[in-house]
Order: sequence, then structure tokens, then C-alpha cells
Amino acid sequence: MSFTQAELDALKEAYAAGALRVTHEGKTVEYGSESDLLRRIRVVEKDLAQSSGRARHGTVYCSFSRG
Repeated sequence: MSFTQAELDALKEAYAAGALRVTHEGKTVEYGSESDLLRRIRVVEKDLAQSSGRARHGTVYCSFSRG
């Protein structure tokens, strides 16, 4: 699915304002909770990062030692 930066901005603006209703390009979506809205923001951010070639991979390896 393809998203735009304007969609992401609208989602973030609603989240910052504490609103659950987001209107973009004449369409309105009401999210059930802040966590639903935040989850959508993360999906759009990930999609935009992948489409621009800036995607980060989620694997991190750590090593610890004593001494």
C-alpha cells in the first residue's frame, strides 16, 4: 500500500492533539483508541521508509561480557 507524507502528518497531528478522528483528502477515519492510531502511524512510517529506500532492518545483535 502506498501512503503519502501528508497522510502521516495528519495522523501525527491528530495523535498530538489527543484526537481519534483523522480527516485527510475528504475522508474521515475514527480510530478506537490511541494505540490503534499509533499503530497506524507506525505502519505508514514503515511504508514510507521502505518506499524511499530508508528502511531499517529489525535485527540487532548484542554481546556482553564480564571482566
